[in-house]
Amino acid sequence: MSDTTMYQVVVNDEEQHALWPARTAPPAGWRVEGFRGSEEECTAHVDRVWPDIRPLSLRRRLAERADGTAPAAAPAASPAAAPAASPAVGG
Repeated sequence: MSDTTMYQVVVNDEEQHALWPARTAPPAGWRVEGFRGSEEECTAHVDRVWPDIRPLSLRRRLAERADGTAPAAAPAASPAAAPAASPAVGG
């Protein structure tokens, strides 16, 4: 028996790609990219159009740092520098 399910390629705001059954609407946060076909065809399409699988926000951050347009992340505060928690009041 062969799988005759048709799939569609869906994309989210981070430009991440996924396969979704063509007979159903994509989940919230995803939109139809436009390609439909078998699982193998859709997978091959995604491999062609999505060579860098890092999320868009990460790619942008790294590009900004490489261009020198964004400051480097501030060093994390040491636990000693954090304000002390006040004791809980109550009964």
